[in-house]
Amino acid sequence: MTHCPIPQDQLDEIYSFAIDLARKAGALLLERIDERNAEPTYSEKENAVDLVTQTDEDVEALIKTAVQKKYPSHKFLGEESYAKGESRQYLIDEQPTWCVDPLDGTVNFTHAFPMFCVSIGFVVNQYPVIGVVYAPLLDQLFSSCLHRGAWLNEKRQLPLIRNPSIPPMPANAPSQCIFACEWGKDRRDIPDGNMHRKIESFVNMAAERSGRGGKGGMVHGMRSLGSATMDLAYTAMGSVDIWWEGGCWEWDVAAGIAILLEAGGLVTTANPPEDINAPIEPVRLGSRLYLAIRPAGPSETETGRESQERTAREVWRRVRQLDYVR
Repeated sequence: MTHCPIPQDQLDEIYSFAIDLARKAGALLLERIDERNAEPTYSEKENAVDLVTQTDEDVEALIKTAVQKKYPSHKFLGEESYAKGESRQYLIDEQPTWCVDPLDGTVNFTHAFPMFCVSIGFVVNQYPVIGVVYAPLLDQLFSSCLHRGAWLNEKRQLPLIRNPSIPPMPANAPSQCIFACEWGKDRRDIPDGNMHRKIESFVNMAAERSGRGGKGGMVHGMRSLGSATMDLAYTAMGSVDIWWEGGCWEWDVAAGIAILLEAGGLVTTANPPEDINAPIEPVRLGSRLYLAIRPAGPSETETGRESQERTAREVWRRVRQLDYVR
């Protein structure tokens, strides 16, 4: 979808508002890290967990209050408010909806590992039209607005490497690719559970080409940033070539998908379809299953989109079906 019923000038205003909001939320996240430095009892695990919960709630309240004051007709879906509800239904409909994760990468935040961020997505007709992701400890702001491109710190257009053109996907992808993946929260040690399926998929992607019965992907490197939002932002940047994940909720991915799509990336489902050669379907925001391919330019033999789709199919040939439900 490229059409949005909200006029472009209004979208631009919402975009500027979201950027300002992300910076304020990021400042609050940094304040909370400083408070932990000043209060030694926070080093105890229980207190650290309590602090993260309180930080999550306070940052979401800051964003929600500002949104409801400026755009009272818009819906709001935040991780904390959703977690307190009973329903696990997909809550985004055609209405303009703010989809917010006040703190993605909570484990990273607890350890002061800098890959944590605030994620603010704006969704219309179930399509993310605005995305703002701010990682305050890195001072990296990723942002996008429909038809306006995707940006790092509002100055550098994404992907970063674009002159004279955006590189195509490697001809032998997933070889020569950086592959991002996460272990996830489902750590149950059960045969053929999600963790075991992920591990098998990781080994397939990493192994030499001749290994794993021909499933070896020989990727250039594997990265786990500890934040789905940051994984998507780095894919939009072109620093990650492939991101594969299951188990995320909408607020984990709405802003990142907006940024990646506006940068020219591809986002589809993590699970291999029955017909691997069928037309590639765009991602469903509430599916919890995601495969993202970085923006790609043309080569002598393919369009950028063709190289992205070829890469997606090569990933599907090497990964297991994941089982995540709402």
